[in-house]
Amino acid sequence: MNLTLIGHEDLYAVEQLQLALFPDNTQGEAISSLHRGKVWLTATAKITVDGKTASASRRIKASDETVRSRRRALQQSYYLAAAQLLPATPAWGALAGVRPTKITTKHLLEGGSAKSADKLLKDVYFVTPQRRQLAIDCSLSTAHAASLLEEKDVSLYVGIPFCPTRCAYCSFVSKTVGKRTELIAPYLDALLQEIKLTGQLLASSGRKVRTIYIGGGTPTTLSCQQMQLLLQTITDSFDLSRLIEFTVEGGRPDTLNDEKLQLIANMGADRMSINPQTMIDAVLRASARPHSADDVLRAYKEAETAGYSAINMDLIAGLPGDTPDGFRHSLDTIAALRPANITVHTLALKKDADLFQRRENLPTAEAVTEMVAYAEQTLRSLGYKPYYLYRQKYMSGSFENVGWSRDGQDCLYNIYMMEEVHSIISVGGGSISKVNLPDGKLIRFPNPKFPEQYIDMIDSVLEKKREMFELLR
Repeated sequence: MNLTLIGHEDLYAVEQLQLALFPDNTQGEAISSLHRGKVWLTATAKITVDGKTASASRRIKASDETVRSRRRALQQSYYLAAAQLLPATPAWGALAGVRPTKITTKHLLEGGSAKSADKLLKDVYFVTPQRRQLAIDCSLSTAHAASLLEEKDVSLYVGIPFCPTRCAYCSFVSKTVGKRTELIAPYLDALLQEIKLTGQLLASSGRKVRTIYIGGGTPTTLSCQQMQLLLQTITDSFDLSRLIEFTVEGGRPDTLNDEKLQLIANMGADRMSINPQTMIDAVLRASARPHSADDVLRAYKEAETAGYSAINMDLIAGLPGDTPDGFRHSLDTIAALRPANITVHTLALKKDADLFQRRENLPTAEAVTEMVAYAEQTLRSLGYKPYYLYRQKYMSGSFENVGWSRDGQDCLYNIYMMEEVHSIISVGGGSISKVNLPDGKLIRFPNPKFPEQYIDMIDSVLEKKREMFELLR
């Protein structure tokens, strides 16, 4: 859809909402205009789709204009025009972007209540009642997680950008190694250099690690010997006296066995992720995941035996060949295991994923809606609560990814990373550090994306780490 701006340059604010409300292949025209009068600032949107045109306006006093209020008026006018043309009410209303909970989290941290947060989402952003409850529940978890932090706490992310094979829906910048693992050793050498330097810089800054998350890719692509070396270097390099959570993303059960799971637990990790995505073997094959549902159950039992205090399991609603009945079976099967966390993703068709090109045998939007609704209803009934969420572009049904937890076992790192309530120090290829400055600014420091680049550029990576820590003094 073509978008024209008149009288303003707030392209991102309007364009992101347009992407959320209309599929990227929608044919039409949209005009977002801003008129400045002596008293009023008036935002108007006019949208034409399939020969039908709708328009709407919102205004604020010119004397009350801020960047936020202006963009809010532009988004409200666009939403109110779009809502007249859409077949159903958009669940997230005029909220765009990947973190719709940032608004309610900020509101709560500034002293607001759940009731006033609900009113904000309803009156200002037109969010539906179900999504309002979802956002507020997650923000209440964030407020609790934030209360556990002290001023100089940080979280640590360690990136392992390797996978045995590539899943059909995956767009991550990770290296598919198969049986060719020769790149892992030089990558690990470079990573250990960055870990050791980061530990020294953290110690000099007086900061301590509150949570650790080893993600990827599939970190358990590493051999037992490589994993032991990595975990020992982390333990030796950082002051972990304030550590309250240590997660390793096992991910695919075909990379896990009892020896590796026990090793990781013995080395200090207390949380493990085992992600089936589906418990239907035919759907696993259609998604290019070379394991079975029985492999998931085997890995889960081995993780329980290893003694992890929390296990997370992921599902994806909308995988090729899946049905509402199949998804119900998958959810019921893993829920019966009673893992600490269940994360329910909605399929996002990313342009770099194989599935984006093929788009074969995908469930309808109505089927995905049924899957997501069943997940929420079932998990709430079993005592799980939503604790973090985020959205992505090109998601089936414009839903969201939601992490559910039981018995207060939220994954704190997920909250800290998504809600950006404190600094995340990241090491490894493709990782991004997020540094929170005292003035409220957040600065991102990305590492080279690809493993080969990371290895070749390790000297500049280390220099940039030193520069980053100048801001953390």
